[in-house]
Amino acid sequence: MSRITTITNETANTEQLNLLTAIQNQLGMVPNFLRVFAHSPDALTAFLGLHHIANHGSLDASTRERIALALAQQNECEYCLSAHTAIGRKAGLNSAEIEANRAGNSQDAKAAVAVKFARALVEHTGEITNAELQEMHDAGFSEADIVEVITHVGMNILTNILGKASRVDIDFPKITLKQAA
Repeated sequence: MSRITTITNETANTEQLNLLTAIQNQLGMVPNFLRVFAHSPDALTAFLGLHHIANHGSLDASTRERIALALAQQNECEYCLSAHTAIGRKAGLNSAEIEANRAGNSQDAKAAVAVKFARALVEHTGEITNAELQEMHDAGFSEADIVEVITHVGMNILTNILGKASRVDIDFPKITLKQAA
């Protein structure tokens, strides 16, 4: 059970309802974690803005989802793991790839470097090595791509923390945090 209530359309004030309606219109649903975020319309607006910017960058949807899956597992956020498994499948990831991502890898060589880099950023709170940065360059990632990976890491840490702190009810097919094979 969620430790922070979700804002429903019935309990929302005008500002919250406008945000929830916009999300519903765009996604066809309002994920529970956004209903928790809605307690602070400013925080939700900031998150949606960051999410919009991050999703219009150079990283493709599959790479973004691979990073999200790796970090959800690494940060032990069952809500985010469940959400990004569903979203990852829609982005074309198969079960074997999702398991690889959860383990911090990828079947795609270039994406594997990005996933590894993202996990290193979290593990070392940004203190990556020159070799890790060079590996990104060697794999063909531009400096803009690297900044985008860092942005996605920050965004995923935020959602992982919100999901864990609130213990928001999972509204996607539930995926357990068992260790990836």
